[in-house]
Amino acid sequence: MSLDDIKARIPEELRDIRLNLSTVLTEEGAADLSLQQIYGIALASVYALKNTELTSEMLKMVAEYLQPNEIAAAKSAATIMAMNNVYYRFVHLVSDQSFAALPAKLRMNVLANPGVSKMDFELSCLAVSAINGCGMCMDAHMAELLKAGVSKLAIQSAIRIAAVMHASAVAIT
Repeated sequence: MSLDDIKARIPEELRDIRLNLSTVLTEEGAADLSLQQIYGIALASVYALKNTELTSEMLKMVAEYLQPNEIAAAKSAATIMAMNNVYYRFVHLVSDQSFAALPAKLRMNVLANPGVSKMDFELSCLAVSAINGCGMCMDAHMAELLKAGVSKLAIQSAIRIAAVMHASAVAIT
């Protein structure tokens, strides 16, 4: 199945999602991001969504644009955020603030050495954290990106990609 096949499976009443999918996966539609960043963020997002059909198709799409280390980094971003988003969302949302003072004691070495540019990895982690709804993680990744000089447009583009990948996964299920 190709991206066109996936778009064809999105019902007519959800044609805006089809159009958005066509837009956010382009450099023109994802301001301040390169095609490699766009595809890395999209792939990390679909890994986080656990939609095997969409993940399989994205892997085919990105194969000619991303190197194996970039594909591995997308999966790493989705995986490490699967753990961190649950833990830090709990710490953020429980009324007992004493949990925030406790060390996480979770191994996260991939954050220091993701195998791709730190900022590309941060963009993917931010997108996955948005999908998983962890405000603490979104704040942390956004702060890192801004500190490194990544534009707010690039950050917004990453979130738009995550949002449209999420809607696409829902639409084809």
